[in-house]
Amino acid sequence: MTVLVIAAGLFFRITTTEWIAVFFAIGLVFAAEAFNTAIERISDVVQPEKDDRIRDVKDISAGAVLICAIIAAITGTFIFLPKLISLF
Repeated sequence: MTVLVIAAGLFFRITTTEWIAVFFAIGLVFAAEAFNTAIERISDVVQPEKDDRIRDVKDISAGAVLICAIIAAITGTFIFLPKLISLF
């Protein structure tokens, strides 16, 4: 998706402000994914056996990634949807 969004930004010649929003959204999702991975790995070290508390922690961190991805998608929609509509 990152490559597609960057290609779309180049195709539509988005403004500097729009590029800032796009890269902020991309960075937000990548950072959330990194934190999620770190939480999952440390959770597996701390408690290798199944544990409902660890499952909940992993679910919450995955939910945070989902929230970030939704915000990124909304940002992309605000930037690219009007440009797509103007093609038609």
